[in-house]
Amino acid sequence: MVGASGATGRRVVRLMLRHGHHVIAMLRPGATPPPEQFHPRLTVEYASLLDLGPSQLAGYVRDCDAVVSCLGHTPTFAGIFGQPRRLVTTATARLCAAIGQSGQGQHTRLILMNSAGTLDPVEGEAHTLMERGLAGALRLLLPPYLDNVTAASYLRNEASKNDAGIEWAVVRPDSLHDGDSADGYAVHASPVRSAFFNPGKVSRINVARFICALASDEQAWRRWRRRMPVVYDR
Repeated sequence: MVGASGATGRRVVRLMLRHGHHVIAMLRPGATPPPEQFHPRLTVEYASLLDLGPSQLAGYVRDCDAVVSCLGHTPTFAGIFGQPRRLVTTATARLCAAIGQSGQGQHTRLILMNSAGTLDPVEGEAHTLMERGLAGALRLLLPPYLDNVTAASYLRNEASKNDAGIEWAVVRPDSLHDGDSADGYAVHASPVRSAFFNPGKVSRINVARFICALASDEQAWRRWRRRMPVVYDR
């Protein structure tokens, strides 16, 4: 699990432990550990994913059934405009390489949390004229937006073609919020509303629930693997 110290990542860790899974949480040095840091099924590793060598990272993922990335840019000026600008893309490529080197490509699920603003061309998704203009501006002005788009494109176009045959899914939440949703969540193959001009909402806990389902439920994985499902509150 990378991005385990983030608002959604912490919830994923908590749910996975509640469901009886063993979790390795990789945190950048100095990050706040999850509240469950002393849980017997949780291993906390302090290391920068971008600084680890391929063999070191392969060692972390070798015995994992699923690798989850909830990495994102912190909502500060430095987090949005500072380095590394390709944090999510670089981390995704490194995780794919590590899974491939571990020899577990077809047996390890790579789940990437992304954004409903990222299109899935395989589903025939396309922006309207106004959305294209806004998306073009965001690519130029907001590095995290381009980073998310590039990371999803890497999985779609590169990871599936390499010799490791990486199995993956890209989770696209729309307008995250911190409240708990009592009515659960709905999952769609494509957005059912404009992420730019008429966004929906989804609680972080519901995104965590869906990610946990993908990581541990065979039926959910068979339905959504190599796809980019969009998640909303019900």
